Amino acid sequence: MSTVSRASLDQKLALAKRCSQEATLAGAKAAAVATIASAIPTLASVRMLPWAKANINPTGQALIISTVAGMAYFIAADKKILSLARRHSFEEAPEHLRDTSFQGTGRPHPAFFRP
Repeated sequence: MSTVSRASLDQKLALAKRCSQEATLAGAKAAAVATIASAIPTLASVRMLPWAKANINPTGQALIISTVAGMAYFIAADKKILSLARRHSFEEAPEHLRDTSFQGTGRPHPAFFRP
């Protein structure tokens, strides 16, 4: 078992903070784009379509737009966190695990992939 030093913990904490900041920024950008992309058709449909004009009040319009923005935020932030975690785990992996090429048997694929 290896011991964990204070410096390595501080380094991991700084990396985690940077990753969360990047994810927050990516989520905010996605939420802004999603807000515009959902607000335009929602507001246009309420003005032009009789059914939407009769059934979607301003609270419903705000709920539609904010739900889309919230979903976009969390999806984009989650994707960014997962991609950063994958990249950092690959960088910290031992050398024998970094080699992802399949070599050794001379065949292009393992036996269980053969038809």
